[in-house]
Amino acid sequence: MAIKRYVANADNSITNAFKSDLSTRGTGSNMGAADSLEVFSLRGQTSSSSGQSGELSRMLIKFPVNTISADRTAATIPASGSVKFYLKMYNAEHPFTLARNFQLNVYPVSASTWQEGFGLDMEEYKDITYDGSGSNWDRASSEAAWVTGSGGDYVTSFFLTASFTNGWEDMDIEITPLVERWMQTSGTALHFANSGALIKLTDVQESASFSYYTKKFFARSTEFFFKRPVIEARWDSRTKDQRGSIYYSSSLAPAADNLNTIYLYNYIRGKLTNIPNSSSVATTGSIMVSLYSGSSSPTGSKLLLPAGGGVVATNDVNITGGYVSTGIYSASFAVTGATSLVSSSAPLTRIFDVWHNGTGILSLGGKTEYYTGSISPKSLSAYNNAPTFEHVTAITNLKSQYFRNEVARFRLFVREKNWNPNIYTVTTTTPVNETIVSASYKIIRLADELAVVPYGTGSSYETYLSHDVSGNYFDLSMKLLESDYAYGVKLSYYNPSIATWVEQPEIFKFRVEQ
Repeated sequence: MAIKRYVANADNSITNAFKSDLSTRGTGSNMGAADSLEVFSLRGQTSSSSGQSGELSRMLIKFPVNTISADRTAATIPASGSVKFYLKMYNAEHPFTLARNFQLNVYPVSASTWQEGFGLDMEEYKDITYDGSGSNWDRASSEAAWVTGSGGDYVTSFFLTASFTNGWEDMDIEITPLVERWMQTSGTALHFANSGALIKLTDVQESASFSYYTKKFFARSTEFFFKRPVIEARWDSRTKDQRGSIYYSSSLAPAADNLNTIYLYNYIRGKLTNIPNSSSVATTGSIMVSLYSGSSSPTGSKLLLPAGGGVVATNDVNITGGYVSTGIYSASFAVTGATSLVSSSAPLTRIFDVWHNGTGILSLGGKTEYYTGSISPKSLSAYNNAPTFEHVTAITNLKSQYFRNEVARFRLFVREKNWNPNIYTVTTTTPVNETIVSASYKIIRLADELAVVPYGTGSSYETYLSHDVSGNYFDLSMKLLESDYAYGVKLSYYNPSIATWVEQPEIFKFRVEQ
């Protein structure tokens, strides 16, 4: 699971626009319970000796930063530097003139607190707070006015910008620096008070001599589940375990592609647990791996290995692995498949990986062996034509329904589309479950084909699939989805022969219940 969404827990629009009489400004009005938020800049509805009037609207929004911090402490989301945060707000259609070619700045609110309020009227501004609950253009709350003046208190020296060309676009802007500063310890130099954000047109656009009209987004009170404003955490949670697709070193491949990575998963009573400290390996430190030949178990001496990955020098017999996350360790290496680097014998058909804590003598207590696995390596080969790489996919553990409180793991079986066994091989051979190195998923709502979790094939890899000895898989939190709807899983595989992503034809359907 590499996506987690945090829905806004307060929002409001504040304005100094004129009421319908064009003489009284609605600065005391509140729109905290409205189902949309708006920002605008209007010029010239009235004029006087001082010039044409200007009218503005800005948005206030707050998110459960304490929950984000708690999730980080619980390792539900990664540490700083390993996760990105995005502000996602969704365009709300309206009958008024739409703003175009503009920017919105997102500032941290500097006021210690502001109230959302219960106002609904976004046209005539009749929901006046009269110093009751709710923020407005002049006041942050029923107890206090804005400190720095009307229009909200915000840190002018720090902002993030979103650009809109046509005006109807959604907002999807990275705000990682802002969220990280919200989560800083109070009193530190980088800390911003957890008071939310103020969103407005740029200073230049607010003071322009012409109108930028109106842009609206859905508010947190909207009836549309997937249109609520959210902070979306995205990170790369892939496990790239190549145990099921280990290749012997080949002169056909560059050095980096001759390296293989395998994993050790230390499940104790069903829970991933760090290996305890010892004299040679720390709980979160290094771990050693050695390779052996054998038919059913390791035999003979350790295999000599070429330098690369966790192997320090050629002819070494130990691979230095490392800690990945709680209870998970990995090691990278190249292997020739022979018992000697100078041997001309055919590659071994099976090798065994022995995970241990050092190079001492076991009988003297100098070495502890943790786990022994087996690997069936393959050999790289060239082609005499340009391959097409078409596949057939199935989700082997798909259920017809899931519940919103669960995280489901989807397991894939992938084979080549042109796999065509003869009558002998079909009765004696199981088709190979092929591992797709670069694969991504998306989730659509079947009723309208809305992409509720789009493909994430950019830099954060949030919807990339993991792989291990059993093939590709991914985890999905059903809390991302609205209950009482049917959804579908779509898959896209990167095809290196044509350097593009290819969406697969299959769709895998399920329903989410409360």
